[in-house]
Amino acid sequence: MDSPERSSEEAEGAKERGLVYVWRAGSCSVTPERLPGLSGKTVLQAALGSHHGVLLTEGGEVYSFGKLPWRSGPEECVNSPILENTLLGHRIITVAAGSFHNGAVTESGAVYMWGDNSAGQCAVANQPCVPEPQPISICDSETSPLLAVRILQLACGEEHTLALSLSREIWAWGSGCQLGLITTTFPVTKPQKVEHLAGRVVLQIACGAHHSLALVQCLPVQEMKPIPEKCNHCSQPLITMTDKEDHVIISDSHCCPLGVALSDNQPENHVFCPSSDTSEGKSVTADQSEGCQKPPVEQHGLVGLDSDGPSGLSSSEGREDSGISSSGNTLFSDKKEVKEYLIGLSDNSLSESLNKNSCTEPEQPSQEEQLGACIPGPAGSSTSTLNSLVASCASAVGVRVAATYEAGALSLKKVMNFYGTPSSEAGSHSGSRSPGPEAPRDSREEQVRLESMQGKKSSSLVDIREEESEGGSRRLSLPGLLSQVSPRLLRKVGRAKMRTVALTPTYSGEADALLPSLRTEVWSWGKGKEGQLGHGDVLPRLQPLCVKSLDGKEVIHLSAGGHHSLALTAKSQVYSWGSNISGQLGHLNSPTTVPRLTKVCGDGIWTTAAGLDYSLFLADEKDFQPGLYYCGQETSTENNLNENSCTKSAVLLLACSKIGYISNVIAGGDNCLALVDKNVMGYIASLHELAATERRFYFKLSEIKSQVLRPLLGLDNLGSANTIQLLQEMASRFSKLCYLIGQHGASLTSFLHGVKEARSLAILKHSSLFLDSYTEYCTSVTNFLVMGGFMLLAKPAIDFLSKNQELLQKLSDKNEENLQLVEVLNALFFMPFGRLHNYARTLLKLATCFEVASPEYQKLQDSSSCYESLAVHLSRKMKEAEYTLGFWKTFPGKMTDSLRKPERRLICESSNRGLSLQHAGRFSVNWFILFNDALVHAQFSTHHIFPLSTLWVEALSEEAGNVNGLKITTPEEQFVLVSSTPQEKTKWLRAISQAVDQALRGTSDVVLYGAGGNVPRQEPPISRSAKYTFYKDPRFKDAVYDGRWLSGKPHGRGILKWADGRMYSGTFRSGLEDGYGEYRVPNKALNKEDHYVGYWKEGKMCGHGVYSYASGEVYEGCFQDNMRHGHGLLRSGKLTSSSPSMFIGQWIMDKKSGYGVFDDITRGEKYMGMWQDDLCQGNGVVVTQFGLYYEGAFSTNKMMGTGILLSEDDTVYEGEFSDNWTLSGKGTLTLPNGDYIEGLFSGEWGSGIKITGTYFKPSLYENEKDKPKALRKLGILAVPPDEKWKAVFEECWNQLGCESPGQGDRWKAWDNIAVALTTNRRQHKDSPELLSRSHTQTLESLEFIPQHIGAFTLEKYENIKKYLIKACDTPLHPLGKLVETLVAVYRMTYVGVGANRRLLQEAVREIKSYLKRIFQLVRFLFPDLPEEGSTIPFLATEPKGRRSFCSGKSDSRSESPEPGYVVTSFGLLLPVLLPRLYPPLFMLYALDNEREEDVYWECVLRLNKQTDMALLSFLGVQAKFWPGTVSILGESRKVSSNTKDACFASAVECLQQISTTFTPADKLKVIQQTFEEISQSVLETLQEDFLWSMDDLFPVFLYVVLRARIRNLGSEVHLIEDLMDPYLQHGEQGIMFTTLKACYYQIQHEKLT
Repeated sequence: MDSPERSSEEAEGAKERGLVYVWRAGSCSVTPERLPGLSGKTVLQAALGSHHGVLLTEGGEVYSFGKLPWRSGPEECVNSPILENTLLGHRIITVAAGSFHNGAVTESGAVYMWGDNSAGQCAVANQPCVPEPQPISICDSETSPLLAVRILQLACGEEHTLALSLSREIWAWGSGCQLGLITTTFPVTKPQKVEHLAGRVVLQIACGAHHSLALVQCLPVQEMKPIPEKCNHCSQPLITMTDKEDHVIISDSHCCPLGVALSDNQPENHVFCPSSDTSEGKSVTADQSEGCQKPPVEQHGLVGLDSDGPSGLSSSEGREDSGISSSGNTLFSDKKEVKEYLIGLSDNSLSESLNKNSCTEPEQPSQEEQLGACIPGPAGSSTSTLNSLVASCASAVGVRVAATYEAGALSLKKVMNFYGTPSSEAGSHSGSRSPGPEAPRDSREEQVRLESMQGKKSSSLVDIREEESEGGSRRLSLPGLLSQVSPRLLRKVGRAKMRTVALTPTYSGEADALLPSLRTEVWSWGKGKEGQLGHGDVLPRLQPLCVKSLDGKEVIHLSAGGHHSLALTAKSQVYSWGSNISGQLGHLNSPTTVPRLTKVCGDGIWTTAAGLDYSLFLADEKDFQPGLYYCGQETSTENNLNENSCTKSAVLLLACSKIGYISNVIAGGDNCLALVDKNVMGYIASLHELAATERRFYFKLSEIKSQVLRPLLGLDNLGSANTIQLLQEMASRFSKLCYLIGQHGASLTSFLHGVKEARSLAILKHSSLFLDSYTEYCTSVTNFLVMGGFMLLAKPAIDFLSKNQELLQKLSDKNEENLQLVEVLNALFFMPFGRLHNYARTLLKLATCFEVASPEYQKLQDSSSCYESLAVHLSRKMKEAEYTLGFWKTFPGKMTDSLRKPERRLICESSNRGLSLQHAGRFSVNWFILFNDALVHAQFSTHHIFPLSTLWVEALSEEAGNVNGLKITTPEEQFVLVSSTPQEKTKWLRAISQAVDQALRGTSDVVLYGAGGNVPRQEPPISRSAKYTFYKDPRFKDAVYDGRWLSGKPHGRGILKWADGRMYSGTFRSGLEDGYGEYRVPNKALNKEDHYVGYWKEGKMCGHGVYSYASGEVYEGCFQDNMRHGHGLLRSGKLTSSSPSMFIGQWIMDKKSGYGVFDDITRGEKYMGMWQDDLCQGNGVVVTQFGLYYEGAFSTNKMMGTGILLSEDDTVYEGEFSDNWTLSGKGTLTLPNGDYIEGLFSGEWGSGIKITGTYFKPSLYENEKDKPKALRKLGILAVPPDEKWKAVFEECWNQLGCESPGQGDRWKAWDNIAVALTTNRRQHKDSPELLSRSHTQTLESLEFIPQHIGAFTLEKYENIKKYLIKACDTPLHPLGKLVETLVAVYRMTYVGVGANRRLLQEAVREIKSYLKRIFQLVRFLFPDLPEEGSTIPFLATEPKGRRSFCSGKSDSRSESPEPGYVVTSFGLLLPVLLPRLYPPLFMLYALDNEREEDVYWECVLRLNKQTDMALLSFLGVQAKFWPGTVSILGESRKVSSNTKDACFASAVECLQQISTTFTPADKLKVIQQTFEEISQSVLETLQEDFLWSMDDLFPVFLYVVLRARIRNLGSEVHLIEDLMDPYLQHGEQGIMFTTLKACYYQIQHEKLT
């Protein structure tokens, strides 16, 4: 509350705020007096009871004055306020006073009560009076643990108290039905929640003597919820349909007449509250199920007809209940009785009374209000029920309806049927609607019901007031109900419906959260004897019920007096209802049971107070100083005669105007009180001015909305749908702005009631809300203007506008005669912008009340300039719009239609011949028009539009003879504009540049708040993002490009979509696809699309990519000029499809050419050889899944010429072929046993072959070595290994920037590697998931190139080796890519059908060829690497003797006799390559050695059955080498005769690791370690040094080999033999290997005796 930051001047004025003036109610001439004893205290809030008052000061202290019987005795009166000490230190934030009790709320939300407690209104049990403030506990029993409820606001009546919690729920205690609790036991001393409103947001509460009011926020409009058919209180249809003469109205604004919803477990009677009036002296209970008393008519008030909105239903007859009960009597307990009773009455009397009643209604209702139908006096008791019933029916339904139905047409039966249908809520006979003829009601009767239920007239769908009152109400046309209506009417209804789209007010959720909501409902409950509940009857209500007629009235504050209620709306109007005995309602209309407008002369009421029998209104006067009006009891005390009279209308209390600026008034029993501020330095006056003008402004906007905008939207033929849409958009933005202003007005009112700190003003705190709403509205209204909207409106609206000429002139403040309609409309809709200047002015005024250095001054000053600059900006926008509109009026019509767009504004045009096209024809007309989004070049009948976002402009230099030239570049045109003068040139250059810049920034609507207008950059950027549609470029015609541009060409990332569905998304360079991109081509025939992902160059596919064809084929590999060119892999068909196959190899110009491998999966054949033009041509090898092997010549896809054919059983044919598997010509056939036939052969292999020739049986004694001749020759007719996969290596060389292998610049190669790495990394940055962390680290370490200065040392060799290992780890490096491709092709070749033992030698040769060729690449990159086979000397300082191999490092450091290290491609590259190729290669070895290995394995298994001792002796190991003890599981044991698998265990374990290594070098190392392990164990046994001789060593090693049980030992041995470094053969490792090989053969031939 207190603000310590107040500047000194404000502090001065603070003493002059919150002064308290009091005067006696009822006298209009008394001068208010200052309340004594409060010097220097600022009072923030006050509350009055019947004879006392409570004050709250700024420090949070509470004072009481007046008669305080609970404190000092019944008669004493305390004149000067006394402090409530109990509350000291609690910082009270709000106080409340009932008739005789008080309440206060602390900052923390706790409640204190004191005063009279006879009815439990202080929430203290069994204590008639509470002398001192006592805290009361309010706990929510639904939460566990119990939480104390924090309270925001209190309201006190005579016998009850309501509290509003922080969660916006109501808690009540005390006595009477006004608590709204479902209980009959009073008093309630434990606060209880009013469940009926739980879950709704309650904004404010007010208590009268015996009734309660609550202001509740409307529920948000529910979209598409199933709507219940019937009201669950009174079982009437919620949606009703009425057909008028020419159309149908469907409405769902059903108003339930029942206030009391009872829960099922209660007995079957409505309990109304015991009356506190002793005169009645009895508690009345209406029992619904018995008896039928005759009601006295007086008890039934009749409904008042209020044209302003639906009012509650009058009179108890409207209640559809089981029995129509009024307080104290039951009418008819069931329908039959009603019918019988009515049949006795003549139709005649009904019709008379109908006519009589309806004629009395005035024909022309006044603007704001319409008097209800006159009410008949009490009729004879026999017809009393009927008469009052008919009267209410007539008054509710009104003239139009009564006149439509002739007297006879409305049968009584129907009326009673409608009123009397019982439907029991408590379930006595629910659903007893009669299935007889009355069941299908006709819609006329629906209308009777609808109208009487709502007490309002329906007019057409777009009825102004109706729309106003039911902002969110859904109007539906229900198809079933409309079937009888003529189509013409349906069309009409449909059309009208479309117009109403924008009518419901638009709310911004943000504004609703920050400012007071205007979407409110008023709920009331308690005693209604005087009509103070506003439901149109005098019944009490046990539970809150919504006062329907105030829906949509935007009520912002409620006041409850003794027996009347006041509701203040955002439009500064007051509705009042309830007791009007003393004229306290401020109007003389009756009945007073529904809300009606009060008549107050002031400019706009902004605060109300309701006392015991009077009301006070605070209204704005002309000079913004509030005037106080009074209406109610008047007491004149002349001659000591107390004459009581009442005011006819509200009276201005002149005496109050003199005391200062009243900020709040409070009414009580016999006293009135005003809080007054003195106007120090004009601060208070400025605030009042701001508030008053804002409220008036809102009133005016609302008027425009309802009186002008609504009817306009309802008009027919408003022009094109486009215009209508713009109009609707403008209307909805207008609504939104209007709503915001209304909210602001309400917030200013509550601001004036409070502390009045400048910095909490909404226009400061939430300025963006205002700035945005004004800007949005400006955009839509200028768009409407530019499209000539106001001119179009003028025609259809002429009728409407001429009728309301005065109204329009009043609203638009224009008084001249014969004004143009268009101008009036213009003035109306542009009026709101003037308000911005007012904001700025008022804020400046407020600022001058502070010191210049204070933060408040700064903030007010800034805000002021903010609003001012927005006002300037918007007025510039309006000028632009008017300029543009003027231009369209003069522009030739045909072009207007295509060029005119709502958002398009004119900047400048060249009609003054100031700009012409260079080299234009003599008679051509060239007219240039610059809009804010395009440059238009217009000629005689054609025009061309150049969007600004893709337009580049530059001034041409003078030298070239281009005087005053401007060069315009667009994606498909370049032209030069010549201006007449240099000034003209600069003007256009600047205009175009700024327009382009603005168009690119797209911020034309946003103003930099507070800046002095935005300073545009001089030059728009050359590189930019934009969207463009090509119109003539042959390749891109009609394609849409969206992406980056550079000087008129797509450049950078972008997406290009062609009209035929093709799409490219990726990078561009100077207008063409270049770089990485994705391309899709729809294939109409197959209804799928071709899809390419990969690299492009100059608009064509070039480089590596993946092309997925619509047919299902996928090509992955290199492209050039949109063709497959280079190495690539083509997969056709899935495995399940008709012809799955796979080709990998070289392509030239889209055809297979060069070496390639083709896997025909259907036929189970694999071809490895040369191709030409998609055909097999040249040498090749074919293997089949049945083990056939062919190598030889091919021609046009067939085996033709010389070849060799081997079958699985080693039958060999060498000779001539003519077709696939077809022998033809000379040849030799060798059988597996060595016999052979020479001669002429013809026929297909496997199906009988004709032979003419000689059969040879070679001598048995000939050398066995010669036998498998053919097998040794294999590979001669195949493609030489160095000819294979040339394309793969060429691609790698090309990547390094070399034309052919070895030719090129090494440094350029390193640059290319760096570029490849960084571009690839950048590409993967967008999708980091593709790169693992280790991969990223690899890439980072590859950025360092190994350096070579000085002599080449082993260390440098190691560095190169490490570099190669890393390079081959990532496919982003050219070498890595190469290795990856080689591995892929190798696997493709030798897996599947290719796993054929005949291919082993081929496979080994291929690996050696790879090594040779990669070594060439490596030496190109590292030229100081010595050539194959040369030695790197060891440095003397590095004694790297045997240390290396003990540490088990995986380098192949040699133990060769030469002092140094031999460089070989095997040693350098096998560690990289072999592990990747190992599986297919080892598989071939295993197949090749299958027979040998089977023999070996059988032997191993047999020998291993023996114990250690037996085996050692069998192998002839000398006894001295036998281990005496062995360690088993860590403990040493003696070797006994049955020990098994224990001797030399470590050596055995060591040798077993040979299967886990890949390269021969590693395998050799394992063998070497095994030897060392053997030596180690023998040393332990002998415990002396000794030298091995081969004879001693061999049997021991043989033992170890046997025990190691290596299944594929033969394959291991052959792999080492084939791929070991040649120089190792004679070294130490070579000898050890020979030993192992000898063991292998020994075991195969071991004779087991």
